[in-house]
Amino acid sequence: MIRRQIQQAKALGISGFVVDWYGYRQPFIDRSYALMQSIAAEENFHVAMMYDETDDEDGATDESIEDLKLFQKTYLAPNAPGRQAYLMYNGRPVIFIFPKAHTDWSRVRTEINKWNPSPLLIDEFPPGKFASSIDGYYAWVPPVTGGDGSNWGKQYLDDFYNTMQSKYPDAIAVGGAWASFDDSKASWGLNRRINSRCGQTLTDTLNVWRQQSTEHYMPYLLVGTWNDYEEGTAIEKGIDTCGSGKPQPSLH
Repeated sequence: MIRRQIQQAKALGISGFVVDWYGYRQPFIDRSYALMQSIAAEENFHVAMMYDETDDEDGATDESIEDLKLFQKTYLAPNAPGRQAYLMYNGRPVIFIFPKAHTDWSRVRTEINKWNPSPLLIDEFPPGKFASSIDGYYAWVPPVTGGDGSNWGKQYLDDFYNTMQSKYPDAIAVGGAWASFDDSKASWGLNRRINSRCGQTLTDTLNVWRQQSTEHYMPYLLVGTWNDYEEGTAIEKGIDTCGSGKPQPSLH
């Protein structure tokens, strides 16, 4: 299954997956990540970890430090299975953060700076109080609670690109694109939607990135998501063009 998904993604012009990882808290997901990294190496594909912080405020920083040490030892060591597949930027491993606002990232930075090489931390936009310890930011799907789903996120993307260029020019900007959002099927749903508009939402978010990337270099584009069906963002099975006969939006 993983191999087939990687091959399918490559055919769409996708060069890597950013995969959730929870450290000691989710052994099953840890085993899944291990398979992903090993198979990605065999398929000449990339993989990067997105660290999901704990929901518990007490001890969150210590847990984050220990989790990242575990990840380094298990997946970033020179002899780790599939190590060559891990996403690197200027010789440094790229680690994404799914924030919960409990971790003191300045303390984490002090610890991970001891690694060789030290990793790059990419957090979700907008920057917070630990911006001096973060190496870059990624744009993520910005659904609006209520409404008719027509707000596809243009204002958010404009703010992201303008802020990164004007206030954080030395940070890594990871552009964002998405096809839709609908959390009505999720147990945590908040009635948030972004309509696919017959494929136009993906086209528009890609076009905003393309316009920006011609003027200001960005190393990566993060498409949300490959197979998150609970929140209606999956592109794995293609994009609904409403029977218009138009080709699906291209990621190439």
